[in-house]
Amino acid sequence: MRLRVIFSKSGALRYTGHLDLQTIWERTLRRAGLPLAYTHGFHPGPKIQIASALPLGFIGHAEIVDIWLQEPVGAALVAAQALVAAQGGDKSRPYADILQPAAPLGLGIISVEPVDENGPSLQTQVASAEYEVTLLDPLDETDLAQRMVIALRAESLPRERRGKPYDLRLLIEELSFTPALPRVGEGPGVRVFMRLAAREGATGRPEAVLDVLGIPFEATRIERTRLILKTEIE
Repeated sequence: MRLRVIFSKSGALRYTGHLDLQTIWERTLRRAGLPLAYTHGFHPGPKIQIASALPLGFIGHAEIVDIWLQEPVGAALVAAQALVAAQGGDKSRPYADILQPAAPLGLGIISVEPVDENGPSLQTQVASAEYEVTLLDPLDETDLAQRMVIALRAESLPRERRGKPYDLRLLIEELSFTPALPRVGEGPGVRVFMRLAAREGATGRPEAVLDVLGIPFEATRIERTRLILKTEIE
């Protein structure tokens, strides 16, 4: 059985790295009493696929992970499903109700649903991601708008990551901002919206876009609000 979990990652957990998050998911599933399925071979491991690594410090509002379970899935889950079905409710909700109490602070279970067990790897299905970037320092909004126009009209924005060149312009699908509004405790309140593509060999990163716009990465708070899968746009 393959389950797709939509979850949030916030609080102190946003400083947890990708590999540690894998371990957290394994522990959460064990605490929940769900029977994990394992890979075969000399070094078997739990079958857990996280759609896309979330950089340290970023908040994730709708992250995605696929988990594989052995069957049967346990008496507690079967009983919970039967109760929900009898009440005419959503049969997928018991998974979330069992997972949430077992999850650490900062890991929120939004939804859980079964998917094709033999479908393609989750990582290969991410088409793009949406980000909301809060600017913590005041800036000239007219100047920001002009910088965005220049970036979007550019034929190319050559960049390099880990020694490999790529064109950032091809990865920017949408770029805009919301003017500052008074927000108690949140600074100026200017918010930049980005939708960046994930392609083979190159993935759009908000830090690179901020650099093009002349905005210091350290003066922002970045939240990934959505991951868009290929199945959603086909």
